[in-house]
Amino acid sequence: MNAYFDKVRDYLLELDFSIISQDAEEGILVVEKEDEGMKNVVLIVSDPIVIVEQFLFELTDESLEVYKRLLVKNRDIIHGAFAIDESGKKVFFRNTHECENLDLNEIEATLNALALLLSEYTNEIIEFSKK
Repeated sequence: MNAYFDKVRDYLLELDFSIISQDAEEGILVVEKEDEGMKNVVLIVSDPIVIVEQFLFELTDESLEVYKRLLVKNRDIIHGAFAIDESGKKVFFRNTHECENLDLNEIEATLNALALLLSEYTNEIIEFSKK
């Protein structure tokens, strides 16, 4: 079993996240905090890193304009960034942390950045999902 899995799970519980599913063998946690707009946030604990990722939307049409606006917005995001999958269609919020030095403040900062992104950037995300 992953030595850091319990540590990450405990941090999430301390931050009042609901654990939707977990697989200690695979190092995967799926959490939510609906009052902050976060659903199905995936954390993958794979020593030496922890990946925090949430699917945001799927582009129906590849657009240089949308990609550019996402990259510009990345500059404003304090912790984490927009990322796309290999198809160029699925857009995620994603951040990574080193397991060895991970503490509660780092996980909290990433999840707060996601909550802030979702609350302040909702209209743009909806607009992007229509393109």
